[in-house]
Amino acid sequence: MANHKSALKRIRQNNVRRLRNRYYHKTARTAVKVLRTEADKASAVEQLPKVVSLLDRLVKKNIIHKNKAANLKSKLTKHVNKLA
Repeated sequence: MANHKSALKRIRQNNVRRLRNRYYHKTARTAVKVLRTEADKASAVEQLPKVVSLLDRLVKKNIIHKNKAANLKSKLTKHVNKLA
């Protein structure tokens, strides 16, 4: 167990940030999953910019890697364009 006041604070901060990052990451995964299962083109086109924005914010906060976000955005865009 930590003995210094600063180390105890660091543990508290790390825990809060870990939980916040998990929430953001899980929310984004759910949004991606919902968009992937979408069959209606109109609603998929409407959802795509929101999901892309969500992924970009995760990259900005260093929760996911920028290449992972780029791959997801590319695949989702292809999926939306393929819908009839």
